[in-house]
Amino acid sequence: MKAITVFTPTYNRAYCLHVLYESLCRQTSDDFEWLIIDDGSSDNTKSLVEGWIAEGKISIRYIYQENQGMHGAHNTAYENITTPYNTCIDSDDSMPDDAIAAILEHVKDLDGRFAGIVGLDIDKDGAIMGTAFPDGLQESTMRDIYGKHGVKGDKKLVYKTEIVKKYPKYPLFKGENFVPLGHLYGLIDENYLLKPFNIPLAIVEYLPDGSSRNILRQYRKNPRGFAFTRIHKIRTSHSFSEKFKSAMHLVSSAIFTKDFQLLSKSGNPLLILAAFPFGILLNLYIRSKT
Repeated sequence: MKAITVFTPTYNRAYCLHVLYESLCRQTSDDFEWLIIDDGSSDNTKSLVEGWIAEGKISIRYIYQENQGMHGAHNTAYENITTPYNTCIDSDDSMPDDAIAAILEHVKDLDGRFAGIVGLDIDKDGAIMGTAFPDGLQESTMRDIYGKHGVKGDKKLVYKTEIVKKYPKYPLFKGENFVPLGHLYGLIDENYLLKPFNIPLAIVEYLPDGSSRNILRQYRKNPRGFAFTRIHKIRTSHSFSEKFKSAMHLVSSAIFTKDFQLLSKSGNPLLILAAFPFGILLNLYIRSKT
């Protein structure tokens, strides 16, 4: 068995997936499997991957499914991962040549308090996306990394597979194909720590058709998926500002769905009432931008 699975959800990304493949072929450690979840692509992704499998340069598994969105592809990946560790590298990203070796070096001493490690995303020129972790930070959660320690920018998570499998799948909502992935990470935060390392694990590029550049459109098209995560944050967050922000977004999502019963699921009617005018303004802002 390999030590780690690199899994990649992909949808019609045959035009750029080769960059990630080539970076995996250059890894200084081959103790990994590449799991590709094809989320209903209509391009030549399948034949492309079949060609790479035939080359035999790295271990590859390919799974095709009808389109469910990024979170649905993550569900399928977690169901099929058998290695002790896993990390998601998006189809428009790649890995530094020594990333797998660095991951395996830093996970070997993790005790039971830790769900995994978190490293850096960098751009093609080697610049850190956002900011590095503070010097001397030995343990944290993703919530505290951003909220308490003021770190900015996307970071790369590596989780213990046995821990990820303990948590429920992302829900699937009819007619929608996006639930923020941070929901699962927040659940894990409630029970486990992460060990931060200022080492680059992914080289990222935000393409025009990617989720990062289209987040407001995703928000408008998938209001129930976003509402699901906001309800959870209202119920579990220890920060009033985070609860209030989530309440604003929940109001906005309820307006998009025209389902105001969503608001009652927050369990905090006074907070919803206070946030309601701001939620209306947020909804109007999103409409104007999309």
